[in-house]
Amino acid sequence: IDRDERFALRDLVATSATIERQRFGRTRDASRAAASTEVAVERAVVVRQHHQAAASELRPAEVERPVGDAHPHPLLHQAGRRGDRGVVRTVDDPRDDRSALDRCRRGGVDRGERLGSGGQVAVKRAMDVVVSLFALVILAPLFLVIALAVRCSSSGPVFFHQERVGRHGEPFLIHKFRTMVVEAERNGPQLSSDGDPRITKVGRFLRKSRLDELPQFYNVLIGEMSLVGPRPERRHYIDLISREASHYHHLHKVRPGITSWGQVKYGYAENVEQMVQRLRFDLIYMENMSLGLDFKILAYTVWIVLRGRGK
Repeated sequence: IDRDERFALRDLVATSATIERQRFGRTRDASRAAASTEVAVERAVVVRQHHQAAASELRPAEVERPVGDAHPHPLLHQAGRRGDRGVVRTVDDPRDDRSALDRCRRGGVDRGERLGSGGQVAVKRAMDVVVSLFALVILAPLFLVIALAVRCSSSGPVFFHQERVGRHGEPFLIHKFRTMVVEAERNGPQLSSDGDPRITKVGRFLRKSRLDELPQFYNVLIGEMSLVGPRPERRHYIDLISREASHYHHLHKVRPGITSWGQVKYGYAENVEQMVQRLRFDLIYMENMSLGLDFKILAYTVWIVLRGRGK
């Protein structure tokens, strides 16, 4: 029990003791008074547990566990916010609309508010502009090398452009180095998977190292994306995800990112089920948005790029 409940039980014990002393006398039959007080306290505890069980069935919003305890989902272990009482707050099943909506409202997302302080939002945007401009200039030779490799690996354009849904549901064109053969989706939208024959040899390396995402620094520079944020999806897949988790649209309250908490912890999704599972991490990110978390995600991303361990 927490501190408030402990104080309430202490007051209950004191009140019960006073009543019993009045009934049985201050000194006479003290054991009977103590026994009656203990029964009253036990009844109060049972009633409190009953109310807590009923409340959890009606409103399954969040789970609190001491920091360091094993989480039922290993990928979510210590992925949430460490609160004042030393607990990790995590998101329940992303399909549970009540849980996700309650948490997003508490974070201000449902009201369309920008997460974090105004100063942090300004610094985040300034960092986006400076880093993206620096990357486009400094990495220009690497862009040239990758472009030559893509052109030599298969016929077709060097860059791949695709419409995605961004902040406030506005569509925009995302830019990547092409990693698949031309007309890879002639039969309609299709997610890639490990061993996908549509991926070229150079494309497989680019995906593992995440170098295919480098052209998106231009999207960041012009304000369509951010360095860190939920990954943007196509309208086709958003509609499919929304059937399983209707609160997905809350991700559109912020700019999508080149990298995200879901991207570094889960990786590419090969089907809608995995996209729904990755949504769990995006909700955690939006609840805990801060410059510190952004730097942590960027550090993870650099480590993945250097090791070539992207999924």
